[in-house]
Amino acid sequence: MKKRKFTTGSREVTLFSADSEDRPLIVLNNYDDDGSAVMNAIRELGGADLNLLCISGLDWNHDLAPWPYTPDFGNEEAFTGGGDEYLALMLSEILPKAKEMISGTAPRTCIAGYSLAGLFALYTLYRCDAFDRAASMSGSLWFPGFKEYVHCQTLKKTPDKIYISLGDTEERTTNPVLRTVRDVTENICSHYRDLDIDVTWELNRGNHFKGISRRIAKGILSIL
Repeated sequence: MKKRKFTTGSREVTLFSADSEDRPLIVLNNYDDDGSAVMNAIRELGGADLNLLCISGLDWNHDLAPWPYTPDFGNEEAFTGGGDEYLALMLSEILPKAKEMISGTAPRTCIAGYSLAGLFALYTLYRCDAFDRAASMSGSLWFPGFKEYVHCQTLKKTPDKIYISLGDTEERTTNPVLRTVRDVTENICSHYRDLDIDVTWELNRGNHFKGISRRIAKGILSIL
């Protein structure tokens, strides 16, 4: 497996390219590293040969937020709703360049993410037809208005598989918005099943911050 890097503006992009031709391409928006920890976890779990495109250096609360939202809890910064702008950049510059760099042609292109990037992974399915499958790990599906959006919008292309997971203690919070996360996530899973989508729903032990790389790796392997 080769590891190559390039930049697009402030975004740092790392491509772990498969040794074999015509392997799936997974797009992972990641918080603070180049995806090496996730790639190591995939190997530890016996992962198949794949192309992993990891994008970091993101303006997290802007690039991955579907619309603006100003929290009224804690010291959380405002979400400024740049998701569509960032998706356009991904589709026009980052993804085409990665596809030129891999060996052969990817039989499917998937998107994955953790936390707000997990929300964004599902949001992209309503904004473009570039992704065949999606994985949302501990996704911020509590984001105000997202459940309603899912129920009233039409998928641009129906994915043949979706993986969704959550930590089993994530809803144990006094925050009235965050504590809805499990109910909202299970509701969205049920909605996708009603659409005859193959959905894997999994609870992991622990809170939002436990075993992140391994949880991401499990989700990626599930949609392969």
